[in-house]
Amino acid sequence: MTAAYANLVSTLAPKDFGRVAVLFGGKSAEREVSLKSGNAVLDALQSAGVDAFGLDVGDDLLQRLQSEKIDRAFIILHGRGGEDGSMQGLLECLGIPYTGSGILASALAMDKLRTKQVWHSLGIPTPRHAVLRSEADCISAATELGFPLIVKPAHEGSSIGMAKVTSASELIDAWKAASTYDSQVLVEQWIQGPEFTIATLRDQVLPPIALGTTHSFYDYDAKYIANDTQYRIPCGLDSTKEKELMDLTAKACEALGIAGWGRADVMQDADGQFWFLEVNTAPGMTDHSLVPMAARAAGLDFQQLVLAILAASIEARG
Repeated sequence: MTAAYANLVSTLAPKDFGRVAVLFGGKSAEREVSLKSGNAVLDALQSAGVDAFGLDVGDDLLQRLQSEKIDRAFIILHGRGGEDGSMQGLLECLGIPYTGSGILASALAMDKLRTKQVWHSLGIPTPRHAVLRSEADCISAATELGFPLIVKPAHEGSSIGMAKVTSASELIDAWKAASTYDSQVLVEQWIQGPEFTIATLRDQVLPPIALGTTHSFYDYDAKYIANDTQYRIPCGLDSTKEKELMDLTAKACEALGIAGWGRADVMQDADGQFWFLEVNTAPGMTDHSLVPMAARAAGLDFQQLVLAILAASIEARG
């Protein structure tokens, strides 16, 4: 482990965390990924000697939170109900400390449109976009932005509901499909070039990962199922560009108020310009996930990573 990341290793004893509820599952479109992530986190905590138990979030959540003895919560819910500020608000009302970002940052990062508006106001590069509410909006966006384009539900993660389009008819079909997940749908300029993902942990930026896939983009299948997705660490950028990417990531996450941990997704165009797409405040922790890869490159194994995330909840909220 390099000296730059040595301070990320938690020095707390397992008993210092008290009884930890690992919140996973839930009702979002990312439930299956959350179950895998949650079980991996739970195993790591229990192996480290932490008094942790799993809680699959359902209709009885409030009753469970009130009836169980819980000293803090490890949120590993993906998508709505877990990453959008609602769970964070509930836990704060109950006085239960939790991992990751607070209410505002969670809600803001989950909203792709407002994330882009914040970044744009601060000069952080993010692709041009439009909001789709009708077929007329699709035609207007196609004229203004040109093709290819990428369509996204504004409040989903894991690339759910996303599609790359190259014609007006494809755009209309993709908007209709994305609308089944979210009433608010975005369309963005397609950035042609390499994709990077950059994790942050306790206000430090971890080594960037370059992604490679045979798919048209890094979609759900490439993220969680395919075995031919490529991950490059070191990412292949020269030292100057890598530092630029890491510095921009720190600025982009600070703008949203990201705390504890997170992961930014970034494209680079043919001119070398970086373009920020979004930030995930409770990223995946499965065997295909990216934050554990970045942590390994920084010298932290999975258990150390999980304990570092949990330790940040003590530092942030006591």
